[in-house]
Amino acid sequence: HIASLKGVSNKSERKDLVESLLNKTNLWHVRNKSLGTYSGGMKQRFGIAQALIGDPSLIIVDEPTAGLDPAERIRFHNLLSEIGENTIVILSTHIVDDVSNLCNNMAIICLGEVVAKGNPSELTEGIKGKIWKKGIEKGDLEEYQSEMQVISTYLKAGQTIIHVLSDNKPDSTFEPSKANLEDVYFAEITSRMALITD
Repeated sequence: HIASLKGVSNKSERKDLVESLLNKTNLWHVRNKSLGTYSGGMKQRFGIAQALIGDPSLIIVDEPTAGLDPAERIRFHNLLSEIGENTIVILSTHIVDDVSNLCNNMAIICLGEVVAKGNPSELTEGIKGKIWKKGIEKGDLEEYQSEMQVISTYLKAGQTIIHVLSDNKPDSTFEPSKANLEDVYFAEITSRMALITD
């Protein structure tokens, strides 16, 4: 139906195209099932199959792996990587693993402004050796935030873990943390959000 709407009028050509796209997105074995019975990942791949009709030069995907289980996320990563060899894929997502695994060029947007852009590995390299972590009591968080650039916090086994961006070790109680793309994101976002809340 979508192929017809996109101008593929020859029935034989349309049949070959649909078969090819269903095979490419690993959906051929479920081609006779109702779309309503598809899992979230299968529906995402079906959407990609529809988008590929007409051989587009650009595809934009928004949060494509949200809600997918790990196995389906890997399948979807592989599919997008394969598509990206011949098509420009613009990926809009907050899922850092998607960016790390799929993108060779990225941008971080904060409050409508591009605040960082480049290769994910190169951006991560820019903060290498500058991320420090420490477990603290939750009640002490504000004190640390007032004294140093705390870029993120998370709970682990009931303890609050903070990540701090600093050229030098803040004090002897901190340990180095391997910088990752999430640290790049939080470093860019928290510094700007702090300016707004001050």
